Amino acid sequence: EVQLVESGGGLVQAGGSLRLSCAASGFTFADYTVGWFRQAPGKEREGVSCISRMNSDDDTYYADSAKGRFTISSDNAENTVYLQMNSLKPEDTAVYLCAVERRTHLDCSYYLWGPYEYSNWGQGTQVTVSS
Repeated sequence: EVQLVESGGGLVQAGGSLRLSCAASGFTFADYTVGWFRQAPGKEREGVSCISRMNSDDDTYYADSAKGRFTISSDNAENTVYLQMNSLKPEDTAVYLCAVERRTHLDCSYYLWGPYEYSNWGQGTQVTVSS
């Protein structure tokens, strides 16, 4: 059974940092495309970052709002994907969720960017950034 558990959220002041974790069980992360999404109250779920599993390496992609501030990484030995978030802004406040889809060797920023592309989700972790 595919299970994803996010952690690392919390309350932080603007300009601060958080590192979110997405721990997997029941499958091997390296065999799946991984996406981080967020959903703020009253807003649609949106893509933040994703990892494309390619032949020799992983490619990473970011939403424009995350570029230069967020970094996605994968620790295959720990079967965990991280989202390092720096220079946080109040508009980053949302529930952050990770998701996986067993389709690889695809540019996730094009083929697997929408939340509807993913069939396995974690429960989410709340990130609140105060001004």
